[in-house]
Amino acid sequence: MSWITGVGLTPYGRLEGRSTVDLMSEAATAALADAGLERRDIDGLICGYSTTLPHLMLSTVFAEHFGLHPHYAHAIQLGGATGCAMGMLAHLLVESGVAKNILVVAGENRLTGQTRDAAIQTLAQVGHPVYEVPLGPTIPAYYGLVASRYMHEHGVSEEDLAELAVLMRRHALMHPGAQFKQPITVADVMASKPIATPLKILDCCPVSDGGAAFVVSRERTGETGVRIIGASQAHTHQHISAAPSLTRFGAAESVERARTAAGIALRDVRYAAIYDSFTITLTILLEEIGLCGRGEAGSRARDGYFDHDGELPLNTHGGLLSYGHCGVAGAMAHLVEAHRQMTGRAESRQAKDASLTLLHGDGGVLSSHASLFLERVR
Repeated sequence: MSWITGVGLTPYGRLEGRSTVDLMSEAATAALADAGLERRDIDGLICGYSTTLPHLMLSTVFAEHFGLHPHYAHAIQLGGATGCAMGMLAHLLVESGVAKNILVVAGENRLTGQTRDAAIQTLAQVGHPVYEVPLGPTIPAYYGLVASRYMHEHGVSEEDLAELAVLMRRHALMHPGAQFKQPITVADVMASKPIATPLKILDCCPVSDGGAAFVVSRERTGETGVRIIGASQAHTHQHISAAPSLTRFGAAESVERARTAAGIALRDVRYAAIYDSFTITLTILLEEIGLCGRGEAGSRARDGYFDHDGELPLNTHGGLLSYGHCGVAGAMAHLVEAHRQMTGRAESRQAKDASLTLLHGDGGVLSSHASLFLERVR
């Protein structure tokens, strides 16, 4: 058994003068304080990668910077699935007795620490170096390709995608740390700048600075406990040109294995934290996992089903689309928000019941999937 005992999160957006380790340190300090632990209590450290600090030994670089002397240190690179994958690894390490308190941390000055062109070129490297990258696609182009096929097969419209962008912005307006503060409408999304047809700029997550951290422990702390009860992964391909399907990916497989390990039914989930790099990402994941039917995500969002006070609250901090996306820590903000929801600390965003949470992350172009189920224990 493992417990998430503390979480920490910086604001996301343009944070001038802050390096990767600065942002990681701020989030880690907050997570330790939330857990009621000191640095000397941390005997395990897991870090996510940083494109602005691509060091071969980032975990020990951070340990030195932050004043930790862990018995176990590890760094992980799994794209957008990294946050959930780090949570899964920490869970397994704690359960197996390797460590008592593992700090999981990531951060990156992705907005201010590199040029726009450098960011685009770095992210495009997820493509195949021979068959894709030389043709010049960007990450939005890869997802635009997937979107076109998925919309064709399942009757999803551009307006349906726009509903999810509007939902994420509506939630972000309730969070003081969100990058975007202006409300948007479906008409705004539809009129926004085309990026990679059918995706427009408001269908795409921003580039951000920020950091996030959480602590996974063997012993529970605090009045309300949050424990990891199921975790799994699935990896169907790396390059989109080698994907076995453009409409079915590894999300369902990953979630099903995690659900089986947790011993619960999907209908028992009360809060969802789902990766949303693009509106099509969120659409596909919600529908493939089974949180709604194929072609239904947009209409469910329009009807309030995923609102913070709806039937199944979703990404109540605003997600990657509106809270912001700073690399690995972008998706980790989903876990931080889930923990705050489960412990009744989400303020105006508080859901009526977040007792059982599903988290799911996607890396690459829907290539790698990692899932966690969290349970609240009072």
